[in-house]
Amino acid sequence: MFSPEFEIRILKHCSPVARNLFDNLEASTTPTSLDRFIPCRAHNNWQTSFASINKSNDNSPQTSKKQRDCGETARDSLAYSCLLKNELLGSAIDDVKTAGEERNENSYTPAAKRSLFKYQSPTKQDYNGECPYSLSPVSAKSQKLLRSPRKATRKISRIPFKVLDAPELQDDFYLNLVDWSSQNVLAVGLGSCVYLWSACTSQVTRLCDLSPDSNTVTSVSWNERGNTVAVGTHHGYVTVWDVAANKQINKLNGHSARVGALAWNSDILSSGSRDRWIIQRDTRTPQLQSERRLAGHRQEVCGLKWSPDNQYLASGGNDNRLYVWNQHSVNPVQSYTEHMAAVKAIAWSPHHHGLLASGGGTADRCIRFWNTLTGQPMQCVDTGSQVCNLAWSKHSSELVSTHGYSQNQILVWKYPSLTQVAKLTGHSYRVLYLALSPDGEAIVTGAGDETLRFWNVFSKARSQKENKSVLNLFANIR
Repeated sequence: MFSPEFEIRILKHCSPVARNLFDNLEASTTPTSLDRFIPCRAHNNWQTSFASINKSNDNSPQTSKKQRDCGETARDSLAYSCLLKNELLGSAIDDVKTAGEERNENSYTPAAKRSLFKYQSPTKQDYNGECPYSLSPVSAKSQKLLRSPRKATRKISRIPFKVLDAPELQDDFYLNLVDWSSQNVLAVGLGSCVYLWSACTSQVTRLCDLSPDSNTVTSVSWNERGNTVAVGTHHGYVTVWDVAANKQINKLNGHSARVGALAWNSDILSSGSRDRWIIQRDTRTPQLQSERRLAGHRQEVCGLKWSPDNQYLASGGNDNRLYVWNQHSVNPVQSYTEHMAAVKAIAWSPHHHGLLASGGGTADRCIRFWNTLTGQPMQCVDTGSQVCNLAWSKHSSELVSTHGYSQNQILVWKYPSLTQVAKLTGHSYRVLYLALSPDGEAIVTGAGDETLRFWNVFSKARSQKENKSVLNLFANIR
């Protein structure tokens, strides 16, 4: 190509990289390759080469801020990425969902010091079976991708859909005065009375009045069938009421101080008191024949919850302890001491067997997750304020938490990422009370501002992915 004398003069003034370039040009025998360096995209493995590009700046603060300002969601970003891959890299992606699953299943390890482009002689253009005279600016696969159905974005209203007055609703962290039955009836303890509010008819009835006994209501709890409600009192006894007959059917003594926590397991009622005892009693039999006393807490018991399979009872106390009990022992089978304040908020996951969530008071402010199958702690998130209540969604891996000092907010979390889905405000006092509707869509919250607020926070449609395991005998017709 060059005369020897001219080449010698040029190489005297060139760097070693340029000399290597001249050597490669001299060794090439194809005249067309010596004209220009044109990247040939016909035979490149674009999917692997694309992974070798340095993407260290993709998660920069500027990018995240831009996405927040533009309101981009993860699905929007994935669809845009698929569109670019189709048009620039020649991919054949026609469904965002499929692309997302493949991205999770196949992870490419970037090769060290690899180039995205390969330089060689251009070959004949390949249209991959597509019409070269199409009027659309994008390929057929991209058109199908853009026409694929989009999942509707769930929006949580920041405004309650109903607000009820609740005069004399106590501002006491250790009480549990609100519960929602499976028959769609709300029970609320107001002062010395228990009132029932029907969500179907909006009718309000007074169930009982403890003022003749100079007593006050400290806790209420419905049984699973929704026809019986237990009422804990300041004097330490528990009354059981038949709602249909509006009649007291049992009175359970045994505690020497107020009963602030109640939990049903079929016909067995567990009660936790300021006297530090947990008492389990079968409401169908005489009291002394079916009583079990559980001793473990050193201060007031303020939280009680049975697991979904009714095999384990979780209890939280003002001694910052979280205990797990079974039905065969009077001693706790598990003990968790990581919380730094009172543990009132307790919730078992209905989706993950053995998963328990708990929340600490003002000095702790954390929601912690525990694997009760192994006894090991899992995630922990600092909420920034007192955790008063926790409740899991019935249809998805989300949970809601209510808070006191100092923000008085309601937070919706996605598990296991622990990202905030929504933040709801409106109460002017600590949000001490929480109950979930029987359909799993709405919650009701109560606070010392003497109001009950109803919020739509959870989606009714199940969001769990279908199990595609070949071991699932019900997935295919044989």
